Amino acid sequence: MKASLAYQELISKEFAQASQVLNQFSGNPENFDRIVEVATVIVDAFKQNKKVITCGNGGSHCDAMHFAEELSGRYRLNRKALPAIAISDSSHITCVGNDYGFEFIFSRFIEGMGQSGDVLVGLSTSGTSLNITRAFEAAKNKGMKTVLFSGKTGGVLAALADFKLLVPHEGFADRIQEVHIKIIHTLIYTIEAMMDNKEVY
Repeated sequence: MKASLAYQELISKEFAQASQVLNQFSGNPENFDRIVEVATVIVDAFKQNKKVITCGNGGSHCDAMHFAEELSGRYRLNRKALPAIAISDSSHITCVGNDYGFEFIFSRFIEGMGQSGDVLVGLSTSGTSLNITRAFEAAKNKGMKTVLFSGKTGGVLAALADFKLLVPHEGFADRIQEVHIKIIHTLIYTIEAMMDNKEVY
């Protein structure tokens, strides 16, 4: 019984901290302005027949895929598919990782598939992922816009990003990723509304 209570206390603390980090992000109205700004950039790209490319490592890799599939598939509205793709092809990643090095798995894809006017969304909780740094550099050379999802101050990637969505948390990456997925859902919700010329739905 004591063990069960201890686990319940552990779980309670986890939920309390998750709520605290989310409330800290949502308590800053500037973060909502940034979400609108990023949504506008992505919608403008779509309207010019450009695409969104996403990338990340580990849990952020899964979030990058989630972001892309909600756009190419659907979120809440039945609407046309939107051109978005995550850099997740295992044959590409293993080929480039083996031949050039892990730090080039995303940038090599951008060199081949990125076009001027596209938007690259990179997720890195630390803001220091070298393969995403390389991807942002490649995107700049292509004339693409870059959006960073990160934590804390955004690390070295913050200086390379055109737009930043930062979760102000100094602890473990999972807390940052939990807010990232809420931002992703809200961002897509906003994109769908903008594409459909609706305020809310």
